[in-house]
Amino acid sequence: QVQLVESGGGSVQAGGSLRLSCAVSQDTFADRCMAWFRQAPGKEREGVACISRDGITSYLDSVKGRFTISKDIAKNSLYLQMNSLKPEDPAMYYCAARGREFSYSSCTYSAYINAYWGQGTEVTVSS
Repeated sequence: QVQLVESGGGSVQAGGSLRLSCAVSQDTFADRCMAWFRQAPGKEREGVACISRDGITSYLDSVKGRFTISKDIAKNSLYLQMNSLKPEDPAMYYCAARGREFSYSSCTYSAYINAYWGQGTEVTVSS
């Protein structure tokens, strides 16, 4: 059973930065597609950034150039560096891991709906 625990959320002013972390326990994630999703109140959960098991990344258009997804296999951790945060970025941010059978995955909720999920970490941005 894969367990994911996010951390690093908080409140920041617009233009500021945060680094989210996702610790993966009881399993290694070197051979899994991983992703960060977010969900704001009243909105659907959306894929923010994804990384395949070979390290290929993809991003939501609105975060390209501002957010960076990375992973540290030795530390069994996934990260999301968020720079130049905007008022439209606040949400609950979740990390997710797909099953080992997928070498690549689209960065969509429908693709990850049966994945392993963390409990989320909240990000707020003040203007």
